[in-house]
Amino acid sequence: MYDLTIIAEFEAAHQLPDYPGKCARLHGHNWKVEVTVTGTELNSLGMIMDFKDLKAEVNKVIDALDHYYLNDLPEFKTLNPTAENIAKYIYDSLASNPVFQKNVKVRSVQVWESPRSCVKYCPQG
Repeated sequence: MYDLTIIAEFEAAHQLPDYPGKCARLHGHNWKVEVTVTGTELNSLGMIMDFKDLKAEVNKVIDALDHYYLNDLPEFKTLNPTAENIAKYIYDSLASNPVFQKNVKVRSVQVWESPRSCVKYCPQG
């Protein structure tokens, strides 16, 4: 089994309605996203997937979040844009991509909202 991980970043604002603290107010983050994919079969080049290709697929997803007020996006109209929900949104978006439905699967998505605070979404356990 091989795991391949890339890191991407985006900037976005959000607020957490009904949160009992400062995060209820509008604020922004420089989000860091770590995506790990897994596979057992290497291609003819000896890779499960090219880093460049994984970065391109991840960037397609996070470009839809970059420099937006997340609460205004359809994905978060009824769902609080917490780091947990953002991680699951990115995971689900990638996992539904045909690129990740054969030899390479998405293992986890980790979202950092600060250098010391992150969440990891991994439905496999």
